[in-house]
Amino acid sequence: MKLILENIAKHVSLTPDEEQLFLSKTETRDYKAKTILLSSGEISKSTYFVNSGILRSFNINDNIIEHVLHFACHGWWIGDMYSYISGKPGNLFIEVLEDAQVVIISRENQQKLYEEIPKLERFFRILSENSLVAHQERLMDSLSLSAEERFEKFCHKYPTLINHIPQKQIASYIGVTPEFFSKMKSKILRK
Repeated sequence: MKLILENIAKHVSLTPDEEQLFLSKTETRDYKAKTILLSSGEISKSTYFVNSGILRSFNINDNIIEHVLHFACHGWWIGDMYSYISGKPGNLFIEVLEDAQVVIISRENQQKLYEEIPKLERFFRILSENSLVAHQERLMDSLSLSAEERFEKFCHKYPTLINHIPQKQIASYIGVTPEFFSKMKSKILRK
């Protein structure tokens, strides 16, 4: 539980009593790889903090093509924020890629924490703002950068994941086919 408290401490200071109250409103679970934590069409009632392992969020379009939106590893948060905030069915899947230990916070408990520890509202606002900035940057990158440039940014953002994630999922994240990705990666390595 130390990791999630360190994550919070980057933005707000909690007293020892507040830390214990926060932890009492969370649940920690271990998951095996390939476990689906959330399916498209479900209402997301929780958000997830990754203690260990790797998770991803993705969507499957009408042509049954996966589009990876986000990866989360040690110390990162992940969730279907549209569904979590709106209370409506979402369109994302959240899957465990590598055996993981995850801290789960339900929407209900998060709301209680806002009332009991008001500074946590600031913490989660900062997380939401950072997420919004990251998603906007990713959208702009998709519109203005080449596939090679998007791959370079991926390598910079997720340096520890390159050897842990299947190439087809990296290709999906940067918006290219696995075949194109393989050719592009070979070309980059030859340089």
